[in-house]
Amino acid sequence: MTKRSNSPQTPASSQDEAVRIARGTQQPGQTREQTKLVARGIQKGIEQYKHQQKARARELDKKLKKARRQVTPPDAREIRVQEKEIYRHHWLPWVLLIFTWLALAACWFTR
Repeated sequence: MTKRSNSPQTPASSQDEAVRIARGTQQPGQTREQTKLVARGIQKGIEQYKHQQKARARELDKKLKKARRQVTPPDAREIRVQEKEIYRHHWLPWVLLIFTWLALAACWFTR
């Protein structure tokens, strides 16, 4: 069995980012130890922010799943309603067709 440590594993990317930010905000005359302390504080802040974002994402996922369950209960999925489609034809195309045929017949007979 492997033994788990209580401290979370810090990814190298957050360490590098913390050191970069600490060096960017370094004051003149600041020692390396002070810069390392600032970098550690920044790294802890980054880790805490990431932890909070993961927690928020988990809560949001839980709420979305709960909402989906409420919207579509399992019984409603099984029921299928068949609707009869009713087509209503408009009268205007038929009137125009008849009028065109009558006009064509009138032209044919008047010649």
